[in-house]
Amino acid sequence: MRWDALSLDGEEPGLFGSPVTIDTPEFRGITFHEIRAKSIINKVPGASRVPFQWTINPYRGCSHACVYCLSGDTPILMADGRTKPLRDIRVGDEVYGTEVVGSYRRYVVTKVLAHWSTVKPAYRIRLEDGTELVASGDHRFLSDRGWKYVTGTERGAGRRPHLTRNNKLMGVGSFAEPPKKDADYRAGYLCGMIRGDGQLGSYSYLSGDVHRFRLALVDREALDRSRIYLDGLGVPTVEFTFQSAKLGRRQISAICNQSKAGNSAIRRIIAWPAEATTAWHKGFLAGIFDAEGSCSYGVLRISNTDQEIIRHLRESLDRLEFEYRIEQPKNAVGLPITVIRLLGGIAERLRFFHTVDPAITRKQNIEGLAIKTNARLGVRSIEATGLDLPMYDITTGTGDFIANGVVSHNCFARRTHEYLDFDSGRDFDSQIVVKVNAPELVRRELATPKWAGEHIAMGTNVDCYQRAEGRYQLMPGIIEALRDAANPFSILTKGSLILRDLPLLEEAADRTEVGAAVSVGFVDKDLWRLLEPGTPSPLKRLEVCTTLNEHGIGCGVLMGPIVPYLTDSPRQLEAAVRRIAETGATSISAIVLHLRPGAREWFTAWLHEHHPELIAPYARLYGRGAYAPKDYQHRITQRVKDLANKYRIGGHHNVRHMPTPTPSPTRPPDPEQLTLL
Repeated sequence: MRWDALSLDGEEPGLFGSPVTIDTPEFRGITFHEIRAKSIINKVPGASRVPFQWTINPYRGCSHACVYCLSGDTPILMADGRTKPLRDIRVGDEVYGTEVVGSYRRYVVTKVLAHWSTVKPAYRIRLEDGTELVASGDHRFLSDRGWKYVTGTERGAGRRPHLTRNNKLMGVGSFAEPPKKDADYRAGYLCGMIRGDGQLGSYSYLSGDVHRFRLALVDREALDRSRIYLDGLGVPTVEFTFQSAKLGRRQISAICNQSKAGNSAIRRIIAWPAEATTAWHKGFLAGIFDAEGSCSYGVLRISNTDQEIIRHLRESLDRLEFEYRIEQPKNAVGLPITVIRLLGGIAERLRFFHTVDPAITRKQNIEGLAIKTNARLGVRSIEATGLDLPMYDITTGTGDFIANGVVSHNCFARRTHEYLDFDSGRDFDSQIVVKVNAPELVRRELATPKWAGEHIAMGTNVDCYQRAEGRYQLMPGIIEALRDAANPFSILTKGSLILRDLPLLEEAADRTEVGAAVSVGFVDKDLWRLLEPGTPSPLKRLEVCTTLNEHGIGCGVLMGPIVPYLTDSPRQLEAAVRRIAETGATSISAIVLHLRPGAREWFTAWLHEHHPELIAPYARLYGRGAYAPKDYQHRITQRVKDLANKYRIGGHHNVRHMPTPTPSPTRPPDPEQLTLL
């Protein structure tokens, strides 16, 4: 890791010593990296928009965030139409995700941005068609009633949208197993390919007999597979350019063999078997599809004029239980052509591809097709396995991926962790860097002659009162050091753990200016459960504000983030300000949602899930950067100011008297927006 060359939030390089890694049973799935930092009071970069200059961050990463993960053997639909186990996915791979276009959610190709693993209690989800999925309770799947967690409760702290037997998942159902490419499969593939698109013949001339085999194709994948299979059967071939690339035409490459022995061997290889095995049928379907098949507008067809080929094609489809329809175009020129059209929509099309595995990937493209099938994907049961299993997850550009035939949600990354050489997804939640010597560093740095006693803001990057603080208890020592130095400070938090340190805050407030703020952007409970699932409820945070003010600790409210089109209506703003006024808040500062890289992707994925109609408005509002237009921000902040005046926020408060003047600002600076997670 880049521990000795770290530069974050104004920290100078080389501020971390070697880490000690701790796994604890009470924080299952979370690893704490205990380090001894070399500095702790950090200057905020000059380009920052925040109104304070100094900050303390005892933690990196946040143990509040959610974890979503699946069993490692879950097959994921790749962009080439094939599948790969989730554990084998790598950053940069292309997979299928989904995107709402018009009235339908459609398949789109997207890149894998992050991949990580953990160990979690496993649940088995069984669907009506026999599909089985193994996932953690926190994983989400797309159902006919929106995104649902695997587990949850109807009321209480665990309340959240979760799967029940009344739900149906969206997708095509479990993916078929790929074929074993044994000798029978290879013979079947060559039979379909060569009979469908090859030339094989022996001719007698006055000069002697001539034997010719040639297979010419545009698609290299099928040509390479055929050449490898023939070579493995003792038939070497020579490759050559059959037709050079021209304007509007791709190059056609070919392989050939002009020996009598080769000609005879190929005839034996492609002979119709007396009793074909299932593997031969799979290979034959793959070969004839590569040679004569097409797939456009969601319809798979295979055509030929040879009725013997058509007969074996039908036998193979029957053997694998595919339904099809026979069509004979009226306008065919020359020999009558027979067309076999596969029935069953995208579900059967994918089953065909996975069952027989054609070589040509461009014919397996499903991008743009709508996710609508008649697959029987109702939830039959959800059972705890009683086992803690290795689980995996990925981050994609669309915020989802296709796991064993159903649409599966992923967790978007928070990119600040990448500076530590952690991945930006799972590691942000589970790899928590703890500066265990933070209290002693604060005391030492406050005592240096160069320190001018400036205001220090805490909790503005990662919440200093996150769950990990309950274990490490770094904040009491930090507050004691600030108290003893009579150094002004403020704390921004979304948690209630700050009340544990209320006596220390009271002592500090007798000697210097102490400010606090809680972050509450809205009071809508449903929106809170979706946007901020790892935090106390907004009303609980407002209770913290009330308690602090009652004890003489001036506590304001950062009314942020205000979420455009969701929490910015006059009615919603007034409801929030009215509840804030009841706490005796010393101040209120409105801040509109801003979307930096990392948060932007996470929030865009959230919109796709819950408010797809807002994708276009958000693209317009945030099209030029992380911040909403200034006129919009001014309109919202002015409305909040007017409401604050109406409810007399910032009026008379029982703020503790400070007997000794301090070099602090007139009030704690407005803190910056905390992460939504």
